[in-house]
Amino acid sequence: MKSNLGFDPRAVPWTLQAGHWPQLSQATLQANALKKVFQNPPVWTPEIKREPNFGQRTPLAAAVLIPIVLRGPEGSEPHVLLTQRTQHLSTHAGQIAFPGGKVDAQDPSAEHAALREAHEEVGLEPHWVDVLGTLPHYVTGTAFHITPVVGLVSPQLNINANPHEVADVFEVPLSFLMDPSNHRYHEFERDGALRHWYSMPYNEPPCAGHSDFKERFIWGATAGMIRNLYRFLLAANSL
Repeated sequence: MKSNLGFDPRAVPWTLQAGHWPQLSQATLQANALKKVFQNPPVWTPEIKREPNFGQRTPLAAAVLIPIVLRGPEGSEPHVLLTQRTQHLSTHAGQIAFPGGKVDAQDPSAEHAALREAHEEVGLEPHWVDVLGTLPHYVTGTAFHITPVVGLVSPQLNINANPHEVADVFEVPLSFLMDPSNHRYHEFERDGALRHWYSMPYNEPPCAGHSDFKERFIWGATAGMIRNLYRFLLAANSL
C-alpha cells in the first residue's frame, strides 16, 4: 500500500469523532427496515462530499454497488460485500473497494453501470440484486464523481471474480460498519494540502482461505461512502 501512495495510511494517527454517535441497532439494518428508509428518505446532509483534489484527471462519472448480502436466518445478519483491487491497476491499486467503475456511454443510468460493473468484476448476476436507491455523489481526489448504489443481495449469489481487477472478495457484517466506534478519523498534511479520511479496519475471522485473523484495512473513498450510509440511516432512525 505504501509503495503506491507514497505513504502508509495505516500509520497516520487517528481519533474518533467527538460527540455522541450511536451504533445502529440490528433491527434498523434488516431488509424491510432498509427498504422503508429508501422509500421515504430523511432530510439529511452527507458528511463527506468531496476529497481534496490531488491530480489533473478530467472528471469522470462512476458508480459503485454497495451490496448488502442477506446472510443469516431470514437475512437477519446482513453483510457488505467488498473487493480487494489488484496491485497493477492504474487507480486505487491494492485498495479495498466496492464493485464499480466508470459510467459508460451506453449505460442508461448509474444503477445500470453499478450492476454491470459488479457483474464484470465479481460475477454478481443483476437478478440477485434488489436495488434500494442511491446515496449522494462522492467525489474522489482522483476526480471520480461516484454514485453509490445500494442494493440487497440474495445469499444465493455466486461469486466469480475477474482476476485482472479483483485480487480477493470478502464480506464484513453491516453491524460492524454501522458502529461509529469502528470509524477512525485520520488527518494528514501532504504537499501543502490537508487530507482527511475515515478508516474501518476489520479483522476477518479465520476461514478456509486463511487460518489466522486477517486485517482488512477499509479506508478512503470506500470508508467515506460507508460513513455517509451510516449518517443516512442514523438520520432516518432519529426522527
